[in-house]
Amino acid sequence: MAIKKQFVKTKPVCKVTFSILAKDAVSAAVVGDFNNWNIEEGSMAKLKNGTFKGVFDLPKDATYEFKYLVDGNYLNDPEADGLKWNDFAAAENSVIAV
Repeated sequence: MAIKKQFVKTKPVCKVTFSILAKDAVSAAVVGDFNNWNIEEGSMAKLKNGTFKGVFDLPKDATYEFKYLVDGNYLNDPEADGLKWNDFAAAENSVIAV
């Protein structure tokens, strides 16, 4: 799993690239505060090497909770900026600060 942040000088956004290696998976998405936990909006493309990748413009100077959804299973990213307990999900979510 990997997260890459690229701040845009001309806009108040950060281009965030989320990627997760899931060779045997059929589908993957990244869902979180930034897309209202919407699977369609967080859909990731599968690359030939088995990695799913998605690039999202996130408003900067904010913190977001997120998870990966791989074939129906929610996963946290060990490379996230942190974890935060979520009472609604009764689980920890990954956190990214941009």
